[in-house]
Amino acid sequence: MKKALLVALLVAALGVPTGLLAQAANTSLGSVTLTKKVMADGQPLTPGTYTVRLTNDQPKPAVGQSPDSEKYVEFVRGGKVVGREVATIVTSADAKAVIKGPRAPAGGSRVELLKGNDYIRIQINRGGNFYLIHLPVSA
Repeated sequence: MKKALLVALLVAALGVPTGLLAQAANTSLGSVTLTKKVMADGQPLTPGTYTVRLTNDQPKPAVGQSPDSEKYVEFVRGGKVVGREVATIVTSADAKAVIKGPRAPAGGSRVELLKGNDYIRIQINRGGNFYLIHLPVSA
């Protein structure tokens, strides 16, 4: 409670527009088209096109993991959030070591069915980072 009050006071004192803070929480990473039904954080996503939006929410980092290495993304369809999932954030410099095979082009995305047909991996290449989202295929 005290931390939230302190942040609010600092924002007010610095004159940071609150709309700017809200905008950062809903940064669009782009659109992706899913061709299979998948699950995102326990919620089904049917085939179709979704806008993927970055949030400021992040899971608790594992021991030794950078606090900014994962963030939640939202899947938006028809202006409504219909699912969310954790995205792993990898710098472009580290992408060669992490992503085997073709990578999403700069400013673009790539959706691929992984070996075994059990998961879909979404790669989004934005602002010098790759956002990797893994979704289980639903029966």
